[in-house]
Amino acid sequence: MKLLFLISLVALLGLLAQRLFFSFAAQDPQTYATTEPVFDVRRVLNGPIVSEGVIFGPSGVMASRFVARMEGQWQGDSGTLSEDFTYADGTSQQRLWTLKMEKDGNFTATAPDIVGLAQGRQRGATVQLSYRIKLPDDAGGHVLDVTDWLYLMPNGAIMNKSEMRKFGVKVAELIATMRPAVQ
Repeated sequence: MKLLFLISLVALLGLLAQRLFFSFAAQDPQTYATTEPVFDVRRVLNGPIVSEGVIFGPSGVMASRFVARMEGQWQGDSGTLSEDFTYADGTSQQRLWTLKMEKDGNFTATAPDIVGLAQGRQRGATVQLSYRIKLPDDAGGHVLDVTDWLYLMPNGAIMNKSEMRKFGVKVAELIATMRPAVQ
């Protein structure tokens, strides 16, 4: 019985160590501080943007696909980012982010379906954004912890990877591209 407990404890500690030190969640923005091109959200998330992405469920199987039209507008250190999602099943969703830059390169953001304040950090060619999102009632109304990572590519495109967790367990993942929309 003690051996089984010890094996279980070691396995649990191994999983915890993997999540803390060897996973998507373990990334530190400071690691990317010297990467280029520099991601300044006021410049990169400004004007019309198109995004195409895939959402995977907890088993890793594709759950949804989307195209989003976005529009960023800035006045000094305050901005908005409107998002208009169209999903492959024909449904749509809108979100309006309000963003506020801080002097240290960090920023905060709010939106109607965000619980509390989203915290953003931009370092080098990356942006990390952490927040809690309340899903629509028709999707269960759950509140999920989200970590977004955006990676600015040399050609101006952005690669976006997000993980959504409930009680620390990954329940969804998003992979998307974002790029300035052709006008």
